[in-house]
Amino acid sequence: MKVLHVITGLGVGGAERQLRLLLRHLPARCDVVTLTNPGAVADGVRVRHLGMRGNRDLAAVPRLARLVRHGGYDLVHTHLYRACVHGRTAARLAGTPSVATEHSLGREEIEGRPLTRGTRALYLRTERLGAATVAVSSTVAARLRAWGVPSARIHTVPNGIDASAFRFDGGRRRAARALLGLPGDAFVVGGVGRLVPGKRFDATVRAVADLPGAWLLLAGDGPEAGALRALAARLGVADRVRFAGECGEGAAPDVPAVLAAMDVFVSASREESFGLAVVEALAAGLPVVHGACPAVEDLPSGQAPEGAVRLRSPTDPAAELTAVLRRHLAHGPRRLPVPRALDHYDIRLSGRRLMDVYAHALGGPAPAPFVPTAPSVPAAPAEPYIPSDLYAPSCPPAPSIRRAHR
Repeated sequence: MKVLHVITGLGVGGAERQLRLLLRHLPARCDVVTLTNPGAVADGVRVRHLGMRGNRDLAAVPRLARLVRHGGYDLVHTHLYRACVHGRTAARLAGTPSVATEHSLGREEIEGRPLTRGTRALYLRTERLGAATVAVSSTVAARLRAWGVPSARIHTVPNGIDASAFRFDGGRRRAARALLGLPGDAFVVGGVGRLVPGKRFDATVRAVADLPGAWLLLAGDGPEAGALRALAARLGVADRVRFAGECGEGAAPDVPAVLAAMDVFVSASREESFGLAVVEALAAGLPVVHGACPAVEDLPSGQAPEGAVRLRSPTDPAAELTAVLRRHLAHGPRRLPVPRALDHYDIRLSGRRLMDVYAHALGGPAPAPFVPTAPSVPAAPAEPYIPSDLYAPSCPPAPSIRRAHR
């Protein structure tokens, strides 16, 4: 099977990272087209830049249709709103079936921008042009049904990770802390993601400001970066806050390295479509404090990961977050067993589910629905609690913490 993936851009967001990882686990010949913001994806995968100049660059659609037709693709798979709208249209013009993954549909936002009637209408009009729509969580599937997308067209394929890449390593922790200017014995609260209002990183800054014994590490970039720096300075905690920038860019550590440097992970997001950063933090053995996170909330009763605490405040979680972090600070650094529930989010399993959706789009039977009750991949062995003395110099040497193809 020959598949063309069409994505809006190849930045460093969750959808882009998920595509890069999926391409290493899909048993299909894959090429990639990016409408804007070109970049690399995976070894051996060709990337073409369509050079789209903006949302009104309608000439991009016939250009993409010609590329699909001349490339002899069996299927087009689109990712992110603009690519879904234009990619489905181009695939239909080329006479090629298409599948779209909905990565970032919230109740009130899509890809961090407010949902409008026009946005929704255009989405629904072009959704009908494809063969199937993939939701990255049961929560997103429910939102699509509420919009009026027929249930038979919706298939849930959760985001996946390679859990082994996030396994805690003391050497990597020391190297990341040294690079970022964090004291070796500091208690570090951390967050990873786009620095945008909906992620509510400001609540984490305020909480750490009320905890004199804690440091804060934020990894990511975005329009809120300047405001968050100004807030830290205004609260008098700039000396205890580190902004790592985009993970893996330049000299910045990658995601596993920044997670190794942390002692507790915070994701105070107002809403999410999945919560990939939370899953990665759990795979790193970190205690997690989270707001909206379908990856955790969609799990059956009794499968909630140990060490994951939900924030309940709908508006300003800073006070609640401060109280939770104060308890973690009193307990001291620890690493938790990797939750068995993460077996549901193994990238190999996601790849197999996606191939079933591809087969259905090409005329095969409908895939079985996603039901997170019985993992079909072997469970990773539980890791023991790791006392703070494991961080002593007896740990193995640190591997490189720059970006690596995994």
